[in-house]
Order: sequence, then C-alpha cells, then structure tokens
Amino acid sequence: MQYKNLGRSGLRVSQLSYGAWVSFGNQLDVKEAKSLLQCCRDQGVNFFDNAEVYANGRAEEIMGQAIRELGWKRSDVVVSTKIFWGGQGPNDKGLSRKHIVEGTKASLKRLEMDYVDIIYCHRPDSLTPIEETVRAMNHVIDRGWAFYWGTSEWSAQQITEAWAVAHRLDLVGPIVEQPEYNLLSRHKVESEYLPLYSTYGIGLTTWSPLSSGVLTGKYKKGVIPPDSRFALENYKNLASRSLSDDVLRKVDGLKPIADELGVPLAQLSIAWCAANPNVTSVICGATKESQILENMKAIDVIPLLTPAVMEKIEAVVQTKPKRPDSYR
Repeated sequence: MQYKNLGRSGLRVSQLSYGAWVSFGNQLDVKEAKSLLQCCRDQGVNFFDNAEVYANGRAEEIMGQAIRELGWKRSDVVVSTKIFWGGQGPNDKGLSRKHIVEGTKASLKRLEMDYVDIIYCHRPDSLTPIEETVRAMNHVIDRGWAFYWGTSEWSAQQITEAWAVAHRLDLVGPIVEQPEYNLLSRHKVESEYLPLYSTYGIGLTTWSPLSSGVLTGKYKKGVIPPDSRFALENYKNLASRSLSDDVLRKVDGLKPIADELGVPLAQLSIAWCAANPNVTSVICGATKESQILENMKAIDVIPLLTPAVMEKIEAVVQTKPKRPDSYR
C-alpha cells in the first residue's frame, strides 16, 4: 500500500481506503464488519470513512464497536465522518453551528471515540452563512473533536468562499473535498476543482470509483444480481438511472482493455481513479473479504496505466471534460 499526504496537511492516508456507505447497517452487522475492517488493515488500509446519515447512525455504531473489539490502537488509523443529515427535526440537519456541534458530539458517541481525524460538511447548506459553518468547524477542531475538516460535493466557488472566510478570520480552511469520481463522472475533479489544488492545496478522498458497481461489469441489461447494491430496495431508482444502454456499452468496451492488461475491470477502474495525481485516496466499498482483496490489488495496476492505455480507455468512455482555457 502507498500512503499520501492529504492535500497540504501532514496527515498521511492510504491510497485506497474503505467506506461504510450502504454496507454497514444495511447489509452488514458488527461480526461481518470486523472481518472486513481487519482484512483492510491487513492490506495496509489506514483510512476508514463514515457519516452520521449512513444507516441513520447505525454505520457509525458498527464501525466504532468493531474497531473497539478488534483492539486497534486509535493512532494507527484515520477515521472520518460527515455532518449534514442528522435527523428529522428542523435543527437536526444542515451546517448551522448548532447542528455541527451537536451532530459531531453524537457521531463521536456512536463511534465510541474521543475524536475523528477528519470531519466533513456532507453537502453545502444554502440556508446557513458559510462564515457560521467555518467558525463552527474550527470550534470542533479547537475542542479536539476533529483534527481536520473538509467538504463533500461542494462547488469550487463554495470551497473558495470558505477559504476566503478562513483567511479573513485567521481560521483553518477545508483541506479536503470528497467528490464522486470515476470513469463516468469526472467534471468536478478534472475541470471545476483545478484552481483549488494549487491555490489551497485541497486533497481529494473520492467515492464511488466503480459507479456503484457498474464499472465491475457485473450488470447486464435487465439483469441485477440478487446480492448486489442495486438489488436493495432503496437503490432501485439509482439502478434505473445508472444502467443506461450507453453506460453498459462503455463498460463492455472497457473489458477488452482490462483483459489485455490481465486484470479485472474493477481493478482497472479503481487504479484509473488513483492514478490521478490530485486524488489522495480512493474510497472503496465492499461487503465481502474477497472483494476487498481484489480491490486492493488495484495498487499494482496503476503502473500499467501508460499514456497509451489511458488513451485507449478515453477512446471508449469519451467522458474527459473540456478544460477551460484559463486552466491550461
């Protein structure tokens, strides 16, 4: 496993990481979570991602209990959570000072931890002034409840505004953004965020490298494996949006490239994300140890992605965003 600094910070995280979205609390309980987390550690993973909204808080409880029962030394791992959707009440969601403080304390209680290493604003909040959010995130850091803060699915403009507030008030700005990034979703990472990397030293912990499993090649037109994510009741609408004829055609076009390299399509897709120098860590999801072991081999695929191979991939997916002239 390789480790990279998260943006300009001194925090080092594994190039591949594990996220609890969908799996913990929906498909897996503590016993299964322990075996998956230990499998990740055995492969060198040190970064584990969560959120207050995952399985309505159950994902944090499972991860916290699993880590405690595994007896891991807390300083050996990097744990993150995200704040935005904490409940049904009018103050249980969003990025107000009230919810950031109360949501963080509730997350730490569920995780059975004194602190998380990174805390994210899970989405932008148009109803709360960014200055209030920046001040609240700094309060969380000052109290020692988190060491760093970041954003998830914010626009470049919103991140820039947060940094402007931080500079003006001599506070800590967001050091990391967590966007979706894969062969089918590229605009933010490869175009919109370009000025942020050099200006603010933003790191990226990207999610959905396999586009919810689409880029494994396991889905066919009208065929959804019963143990897959899209078979879950909550994700059937996502399946209908994600499995278009055009997408399935692109996936079929990628398979010969993976075959030529002698690797599974899933490893090729994860390696492609990790090969982007602006990506710090690629968050992978898995419900089986065998999936983790396969996914982690993507590290060995990165050196195989020569410019010629990357051109072949691009010729199939044709998803590269056009860069604004001013960023060239």
